[in-house]
Amino acid sequence: MKIFRNLYIHYIKNKSMPAKFKDNKENLSKSLKYNLVEIQKILGDSDDIIIREFKIGMNKKEAFLLYIDGLVDKNLIVMDILKPLMLLTEPLVSKEGSLNSLLKESVLTVYNLTETSSMNTAIEDVLSGYIALFIDKTQTAIIIKAKEYKSREIQEAETEAVIRGPRESFTESLRVNTSLIRRKVINPNLRFETYVIGKQTKTKVCLTYIKGICKEEIISEVKKRLEQINTEAILESGYIEAYIEDAPFSPFPTIGNTEKPDKAVGYMLEGKVIILTDGTPVVLSVPHLFIENFQNIEDYYSRPYYATLTRLIRFIAFILTIYLPGFYVGVSTFHPEMIPSPLLMTMAETREGVPFPLLIEALVMLTLFEILREAGVRMPRPIGQAVSIVGALVIGEAAVAAGIVGAPMVIVTALTAISSFIVPSVADIATLLRFAFLLLSGITGLFSLVLGSLFVLVHAVSLRSFGIPYLAPVAPFFLQDMKDFFARFPLWALNNRPASLENYNIKKQDQELNRKRK
Repeated sequence: MKIFRNLYIHYIKNKSMPAKFKDNKENLSKSLKYNLVEIQKILGDSDDIIIREFKIGMNKKEAFLLYIDGLVDKNLIVMDILKPLMLLTEPLVSKEGSLNSLLKESVLTVYNLTETSSMNTAIEDVLSGYIALFIDKTQTAIIIKAKEYKSREIQEAETEAVIRGPRESFTESLRVNTSLIRRKVINPNLRFETYVIGKQTKTKVCLTYIKGICKEEIISEVKKRLEQINTEAILESGYIEAYIEDAPFSPFPTIGNTEKPDKAVGYMLEGKVIILTDGTPVVLSVPHLFIENFQNIEDYYSRPYYATLTRLIRFIAFILTIYLPGFYVGVSTFHPEMIPSPLLMTMAETREGVPFPLLIEALVMLTLFEILREAGVRMPRPIGQAVSIVGALVIGEAAVAAGIVGAPMVIVTALTAISSFIVPSVADIATLLRFAFLLLSGITGLFSLVLGSLFVLVHAVSLRSFGIPYLAPVAPFFLQDMKDFFARFPLWALNNRPASLENYNIKKQDQELNRKRK
């Protein structure tokens, strides 16, 4: 059977294919049978590839539809494509080149139609979820954009929970995500530019910004880096981040991410670029500054006094989670004179009988905490919460009772763990720095801890995110941007966009008019 099939394909090619197409396999042929055989060769025998052959109207002109089962609206195929074509009572115009125009203008009731004369383009569109209509004696195919596939409904963001503010989050559908942004920014200057990246996956990546607010140099740099990506697959926005980030070997991320549309719109209004990737609810934002990890979107929905207090708590929590274990080990081991005598005696009593030095004790407890946290994240949510809580209580109490660790170390580990949950966007940085500072302080005490901190600070100062200093507005210093740094000034006082982003349109509101609110 395979021999006969190959002979049939060879016969069709040589008999039906015009000479000008023999050397150009990308172009469609006027022969419907040739196009059908070529498509079957390219797409193979996959069960979800549907080829629906039929005849058009009263003159029985041969045609077929090509689509992927599960990616298109079947009701639209029946009611708006097959039914109008098969029940067509008027004779089709035989004039060359006018058939597709006649069908698009007078027969097909689908709202979004295009044409292509390329076989590769037609197949790529079909694999993307479109429908291709091929007609005999016609060299172009009609591409009907009628995607319809199941996707997750718009839900509340789980990783960025808020008490006050919009609860909606992005989904895995690129078009749904663009509509969520469009609903919040009713502005003709809002731009969506789509790229197809990945030789195998053909993933759509959408560049989003507000023209006139975002700096043109930043837009051009983002476009340049996206166009330089040469890979087989893009499965999530993390792939894009890995290819376009400024410092891939740095523990500090120079590209931000979020699941909340209001937060993404807030970034764009500051003059940043948002990158949406089809198939993931996590969008990227560039440039990304370190201070953004401590600026919660809910800060701008609350009164400035409480927002300032919570922001200061985040700074304190970050310092505690990276320094507390190392500081405790360094002071207890190398600088006990810094500890008050009553407290030192109490700590010595609790550690009596513990067989390990403080450094090993701290490493064991922090490693156990990371194991419990990872188990809680990866397991089903009800079980994961139980494992995290019960595991921490049982293991901590049992370790103290068995004399493996001291009670102060359990307290230090618990406080470190709780502090790490307050700023989840820097949890990975905090974990790496925590272990690094712990090892440094366990070797030579606070001296190496200070040197390590200086090294990290110098490294962070040297970083850039798409040309913008990573530690702005502190290094370099921008007095204007300090209104939204440690403290969050009232919204009417935030009359300018961040100066560190070097926006052309720096003014966003009139402070004097907003102050006179009566």
